[in-house]
Amino acid sequence: MIGMKKAVEISINKAKDFGISIVGLTNTFSSSGAIGYFAKEIAKQDLVGVVFSGSPETVSPFGSYEPLFGTNPMAYGFPTHNEPLVFDMATSAFTYFGLIQAKAAGQSIPDDVAYDKDGNLTTDPAKAMDGAIRVFDKSYKGYGLSLIVELLTGPLIKSAFVGIKSELGWGNLIITIDPSIFVDIEEFKDDMAQLEEKIHSSKKLPGVDKVYLPGEKGDELTKQILTTGEIEVEDNLLKQLQNL
Repeated sequence: MIGMKKAVEISINKAKDFGISIVGLTNTFSSSGAIGYFAKEIAKQDLVGVVFSGSPETVSPFGSYEPLFGTNPMAYGFPTHNEPLVFDMATSAFTYFGLIQAKAAGQSIPDDVAYDKDGNLTTDPAKAMDGAIRVFDKSYKGYGLSLIVELLTGPLIKSAFVGIKSELGWGNLIITIDPSIFVDIEEFKDDMAQLEEKIHSSKKLPGVDKVYLPGEKGDELTKQILTTGEIEVEDNLLKQLQNL
């Protein structure tokens, strides 16, 4: 996470100087955290941020139950007149930390997101940790997107990929774009405002109160947490943290 913070700072400064920048971060040995955070930090600087993150093999390709890919998240951040619009997703059907949480809580996972070590679908997070997580849509499309992240964060920047060259550590790739190379930034933000309004006012299905933009629910939850000063932590996880 410290390395990512530095890489983002470099990418922001270079994009402000040259209009666009691409920064690779290699030799990562642990999680880079929620990469939407970094995309948002870029967007706060009136820049467009694109972030990809590699990780150890926990996800199987479509048609296989062998873990070859990381959860391979991607995140995009766009500046607006208000909070940046941020889309952050893992290309896996479940996050690895989600398995850890479920195991700590003694909870089961959905019945279609992971295999055990023998290739059987499982709802047991412990068995899933010994097996493989599926791609997010359980199809060739999710597999393709996961593969793209694997390539961008692996061979492209001389980092580990599908268990190959693991001694190099895992990689992250940050692309930062200054919209002003194409359009005045205020015009860009005006366009973003019109887009947001159009989506918010779109026709709603029965039972839907609001059509959200990516990241809006998370922003609302963050404001609530900051207001109350409290965050909900699962009991067993809290006990493990206290033991540590």
